[in-house]
Amino acid sequence: MLTSKQRAYLRGLAAAEDTIVIIGKGGITENIIIQMNDALKARELVKGRVLENSLLTAREAADALSETCRAEVVQVIGSKFVLYKRNEQKPKLELPKAKKK
Repeated sequence: MLTSKQRAYLRGLAAAEDTIVIIGKGGITENIIIQMNDALKARELVKGRVLENSLLTAREAADALSETCRAEVVQVIGSKFVLYKRNEQKPKLELPKAKKK
């Protein structure tokens, strides 16, 4: 689970990222899941977009993909969403440490 500080850090990084996963009227297909999994493994932080002709909202798409890919939803704004999943073998991003309670 991400802390608000980690989420804010990832949002900052995501601003510079390109949108690489696009969901159209076909919704979330097997191909999109494969594409998202590959992108998460390679980048850890992936920005996606839901087209206007899609039957899903960005929030629904982000929630569905995060569940399927076991990723965290970082943010959803308008038609765009950002997912994060740590690559356990080769982590690319160093998150700010969570404070001990």
